[in-house]
Amino acid sequence: MPDLNKRSIVYLPGVGPKKAEILQKEAGIASYEDLLFYFPYKYIDRSRFYTVAEVNSNMPHIQLKGRILSFDTLGEGRSKRLVAHFSDGTGVVDLVWFKGLAFVKDKYTTGREYIVFGKPVEFGYSYNIPHPDIDPVEQAGQVAGGLTPFYNTTERMKKSFLNSRAIQNLQYTLLSGLGWELPETLPQELLKRTKMVSMSDAIRHIHFPESVEKLKSAQLRLKFEELFFIQLNILRTATYRKLKLKGLVFASVGQSFNTFYSRYLPFELTEAQKRVVREIRADMGSGRQMNRLLQGDVGSGKTLVALLAMLLAIDNRYQACMMAPTEILANQHYATIMAFLNGMDIRVALLTGSTKKKERERILPAIAKGEIHIVIGTHALIEETVTFSSLGLAIIDEQHRFGVEQRARLWKKNAQVPHVLVMTATPIPRTLAMTLYGDLDVSVIDELPPGRKPIQTLHRYDNKKAQLYDFLRKEIRLGHQVYVVYPLIEGSEKLDYKDLEEGFALFQEVFPEYTVCMVHGRMKAKEKEAEMQKFVSGEAQILMATTVIEVGVNVPNASVMVIESAERFGLSQLHQLRGRVGRGTEQSYCILVSSYKLSNETRRRLEIMVQTTNGFEIAEADLRLRGHGDMEGTQQSGMGIDLKIADLSADGQILQYARDIAQEILNKDPELSSETYRILNERLKALFSQKINWGLIS
Repeated sequence: MPDLNKRSIVYLPGVGPKKAEILQKEAGIASYEDLLFYFPYKYIDRSRFYTVAEVNSNMPHIQLKGRILSFDTLGEGRSKRLVAHFSDGTGVVDLVWFKGLAFVKDKYTTGREYIVFGKPVEFGYSYNIPHPDIDPVEQAGQVAGGLTPFYNTTERMKKSFLNSRAIQNLQYTLLSGLGWELPETLPQELLKRTKMVSMSDAIRHIHFPESVEKLKSAQLRLKFEELFFIQLNILRTATYRKLKLKGLVFASVGQSFNTFYSRYLPFELTEAQKRVVREIRADMGSGRQMNRLLQGDVGSGKTLVALLAMLLAIDNRYQACMMAPTEILANQHYATIMAFLNGMDIRVALLTGSTKKKERERILPAIAKGEIHIVIGTHALIEETVTFSSLGLAIIDEQHRFGVEQRARLWKKNAQVPHVLVMTATPIPRTLAMTLYGDLDVSVIDELPPGRKPIQTLHRYDNKKAQLYDFLRKEIRLGHQVYVVYPLIEGSEKLDYKDLEEGFALFQEVFPEYTVCMVHGRMKAKEKEAEMQKFVSGEAQILMATTVIEVGVNVPNASVMVIESAERFGLSQLHQLRGRVGRGTEQSYCILVSSYKLSNETRRRLEIMVQTTNGFEIAEADLRLRGHGDMEGTQQSGMGIDLKIADLSADGQILQYARDIAQEILNKDPELSSETYRILNERLKALFSQKINWGLIS
């Protein structure tokens, strides 16, 4: 669609500058193409006409044919409304408007036959239809011909007369102006092979479906197309990188790696860890740049695998760095790695926003000269003052918490692109991984270190706190510690801190014999650190917190995680919080506390948490329940998975099919330069030209 994305919506008849501005701000519609790809979210069958006598308030929508008998204007000020008494001979129903009263009265006349469509509402002993769609009966063929689309609209759009019906009218104006013909975006050979309908038919029947079958064919074509071009872009980037980007060759496994493995390894690696280390070694010795995603549940031993990869870099005379999203997590990694390397001649530095000026003045020149082998830090690593002598491996932990531009600045610190290992403890469903990280090779650590017991998860209601307190007291007497987490929801922070502070006061009252400490996001870094330290050292037995402890706290002695108002958390977040316990050899517990009043979906969410500790099962369930747009951390700068019609939780098969075909095409023609595939190259440019190609860096 070469020029439709360049033609401003302002020039479409019926739009103009004011409506164009609202369409862009509220719905992201700036061009003709944006409008065509603004798809309905549901369809209602308008092929049937009801009679007024059949109307009841349980009907979602109804369609009537009749005449307006008279108009009345009732009420004053804000409660002023226009009422039209409408009849089809079997009874009378009121049509009601609260806005645009003069416009409505001028537009519709008594005695003329109309088609009325809307949702009936019970009012006293009669029914009314607020703000109905009304069309002259002569237009029955256009408006009452079967499936009617419904488009998402906002209050601001509705106030400017841009309701769902108005959007449908704009679609009609645009498509009829184009003669219902649109340029094709897929090669003919691909359409024949997949038996997909043409782009013209797909767009026509997504907005104006003549039947359920034609609607389904349109949806399939448009879902396939959306996922196909995302996969084609990702795979072409990966192919380009493999062909063009030379990787640093880590040829030898030397003294650092072997000494650590034979003398300092604290425990035998699991088979999963060994497999991942082999994959990383093969990548870094291949001459191609490694771009690998390492997925592993909380506590599965990703940091140890990362350290072994860093030792390989050191053995080949390169430096390594690890970037974490928070200071707490950076400090945690630093402490863990220093403990692992205790006694080895390897220099490790920690660089965060809190690093003192004097310390920085010592560390920065040492990094630049190559005297420091491993640097662990936060986004402070990407500041211009930090220069490496020879960065060979960059490890990014919890990558979804960094913007892509931040990560890109890290690679620019080297003449050659370093090997990249991305780590995440957030299990990513297969369909989401293929879309978000489709250009990365994936390694999975899918077993826990020996001696770890699965965490027992229990669901308790908040009116049974006495039993909960007894259980916590018993665990503390055994020498264990307890986390208590409260939700933190944007927009209601005051309320949430009040919850936490009240909870803190209550726990101090209930457990006077123990030390209770509290951590939340509003505290200064020093205060937070001091409180956290009380818990880490064992001085405090109970830590009350907001989700600030979701990542980065490792206290093996903590055996109980209590999550208050668990119904207010998503599955992925509950799973992350649960991973804070179960780090020692003792049996650990996660107790989900909720109110009795739960929706079916929330109840199902809590049941899933009780039934399984498998992060991948939980992530798949989360995607099914909440959809890809709500998945933790997927809406990140530059990643752009703004899907208009495909649904990753339901369209996994279409995604796999699209990916397989995209790969086949690239195997035949990596540059998409042949006559057959030039059309794909042009469409890719149109879709992705505004976006920087971050795939080459992350």
